[in-house]
Amino acid sequence: MTTLNAELRTFYEARQQQIPAEIREIMQRASQELADSGQADRVLTVGAQAPRFSLPSTTGQSLALEDLLADGPVVLTFYRGAWCPYCNIALRSLQQHHDAIAARGARLVAVSPQIPDESLSLAEKHDLAFDVLSDIGSDTAKQYGLAFDLPGDLAAVYDKLGFDLQRVNDGHPRTLPLPATYVIDRDGVIRWAFVNSDYTTRAEPAAIIAALDALD
Repeated sequence: MTTLNAELRTFYEARQQQIPAEIREIMQRASQELADSGQADRVLTVGAQAPRFSLPSTTGQSLALEDLLADGPVVLTFYRGAWCPYCNIALRSLQQHHDAIAARGARLVAVSPQIPDESLSLAEKHDLAFDVLSDIGSDTAKQYGLAFDLPGDLAAVYDKLGFDLQRVNDGHPRTLPLPATYVIDRDGVIRWAFVNSDYTTRAEPAAIIAALDALD
C-alpha cells in the first residue's frame, strides 16, 4: 500500500515539471527560508497543554476543544486550505482512515484559516466525515506556534495562480499555518505531534493510529 508521503512526493515531482522556473525558484526560496527560521522547532509539542479553542464549522455551529475532549481523544490537524493540492491529498488520506481513528474513540478535526464557505466546498468535494473548522486570522494556529506570514513575492505568486487568499482567508491573505497534526488526550495534553515546515510532507495516518493505540 502506498504511503501518504509517497503519494505526496509523486505529486510534487510531477508538479515541478509544470511550474515555470522563475515561480519554482520563488517557492523553493520561501520554503528554505521558513525551514531555516527554525519555527517548526519552537511550536507546541508533546507534553504541552493544548490551547483551548472554539471555532465555527462548515455547518455554522462552533466546536470547542473541551467539548470534543469530553468524548475522548482528539486528532487535530492544521492545513493551509482547499486551494492547496497537498492539503487535499492529505485530507483524502485521513478520510480513508477515519473509521480506524473513530474506532479508537477519537474525534478527527481539521482546521484551516479559510472562511466556512470555502471549507464547506472542500468538505463536500471530498465527502469528509470529520469536522472542518475555520480559524479566521489564524488565532488558534498562533496559540500552537504554527502561524507564519508568506513572503511578499510568494504571496504575489499565489495571487497570480488565482488562489485569492485575500477572499478565502477573509482579509488575512499572507498568514498560514505550518502543516501539523496533534493527538490530544482527554486531559487536554498533547501526546503525539507532527509538525513540518515543508508543506509537501504530512503526518502518516498509520503513525496517527499508532499514537492513539499508545494512549493509556
